[in-house]
Amino acid sequence: MKTFLDFWVEVATDLFAQALAGEPRLSESLPRPFRSGSFGFAATISGDLSGTFSIVVDAAALEAPLLGEGADQKAGWGEVLKETFNAAAGAMLAESGTKCTVERCEEIAGESKVTRAFELRSGDRAFTVLAREDLRAARPAAQPQKPASAPAPVPATTPAAAAIPTAPAITPGMQLLLDVELEASLRFGSREMPLGEILELGPGDVVQLDRHVSDPVDLIVGDKIVARGEVVLVNGNFGLRVTEVAAPQRRLESIRCLF
Repeated sequence: MKTFLDFWVEVATDLFAQALAGEPRLSESLPRPFRSGSFGFAATISGDLSGTFSIVVDAAALEAPLLGEGADQKAGWGEVLKETFNAAAGAMLAESGTKCTVERCEEIAGESKVTRAFELRSGDRAFTVLAREDLRAARPAAQPQKPASAPAPVPATTPAAAAIPTAPAITPGMQLLLDVELEASLRFGSREMPLGEILELGPGDVVQLDRHVSDPVDLIVGDKIVARGEVVLVNGNFGLRVTEVAAPQRRLESIRCLF
């Protein structure tokens, strides 16, 4: 991710070219000792980044006039550097969306801690420029704490919703059985009868079961009840609209009993 200093380097070369003769070039270099009289300017920055950004220039730069002979060259450098600070903030906002504002620009005597060093060459002159970036991402404003509220009541479940358990976990071994076809049957009810009555049954006899017509019927796999529901007609055939299902473990047991 590009820093404020990276954006400053990009815009400074162009702005120096407008202020200095001799096609000035800014390139990174090793720090070198300054001559007496070096000067610098520090920008106080606020916004998404906050802190200071400083540029210190070798006194030799004053020998490359910005404003013509006899003008206050240091003040001229201060204006040029302030322009580079603002241009870097604008470039950073345009490219990355990071908003920074130069609150003020003040002259400083020098800088002992350096982030990067550069050589600014203009014609046959070359002098050192030191940069120090001391910016940090601004901390977001603390959000007011909302008063603790009582937990929302758990809505009551209907019998049908309460009867829907979570699906059982499918193990690798069970995965192999998912396509096996099993016989499922509906049980409308039952009744215990003496053997004699069963032997005497004939056409037209009615056997009363132990289940009311409005009671749900059972879906049986093996000898286990896996679901209950109401009988419906589907394209002329009986069907079952499921209203309750057995627990996953119960359904698994109904399958295991067949193997």
